[in-house]
Amino acid sequence: MSDTNVVLVLMAHPDDAEILCGGTLVRLAVLGWQIHIATAANGDCGSVELGRDEIAKVRHLEAMEAAAKVGGIYHCLGLSDVQVAYSPENICKTIDLFRQVNPTLVITHPRYDYMLDHEQTHLLARAASFAFAIPNASLLPLAQSATVPYLYYADPLEGHDPYTGQMVEPTTLIDISDVMPAKTEMLACHASQREWLRKHHGMDEYILAMQRHCAMRGQVCNSDFAEAFVQHHGHAYPQDDLLGRLLGTSNLTTRETVND
Repeated sequence: MSDTNVVLVLMAHPDDAEILCGGTLVRLAVLGWQIHIATAANGDCGSVELGRDEIAKVRHLEAMEAAAKVGGIYHCLGLSDVQVAYSPENICKTIDLFRQVNPTLVITHPRYDYMLDHEQTHLLARAASFAFAIPNASLLPLAQSATVPYLYYADPLEGHDPYTGQMVEPTTLIDISDVMPAKTEMLACHASQREWLRKHHGMDEYILAMQRHCAMRGQVCNSDFAEAFVQHHGHAYPQDDLLGRLLGTSNLTTRETVND
């Protein structure tokens, strides 16, 4: 693969990428893609015992370790948890990140999700994916190959639209059955979050919850485990299903399986 094959996953918090699209990243890495995992926030509210600075450092190291499992690089915009905002300053930070990475493919949160950090990160990713190749959008150098990338949205939490309660209909499903152990290993790097979630959410099944969701999505495409995505088809964005073409996914854009 050429050096233009770069995927950038921009999520709100450390561990979001591993939960929502870790298997897809493993499969892309096997194909030779460059992997970049970025978060808007630093995870500084992700503990009931450690202070902000301390847990942020812990989570940064965990995120670096997880990204390294697929030969990837971890980036952080440095925002605080529950304070991610679609603001001029943060748009500039995100555009600068995109300039540095020059992604071919971007994966981020859906427009609607269970918490606003996710929704605001979605807006930042959309803004930067469209704007980073505009010469005057950043003072950083612009790669000659820079262009509007493919853009996909991962599942919201548990696959539900939080405003309607309905399951999101994916356009693309990635069969990750063969790489589920590697995805699980990536998520296990975020050891601090198992304890945080147990205390804050009353959930002592960090990895099992992820596996159940992937199994649920797998049922849709007759596989053991899958990850679901909705492709962005806005003006100027590539229209063909890159993930489907690369990874042999079950594409749900056929009218037999998706309601208009």
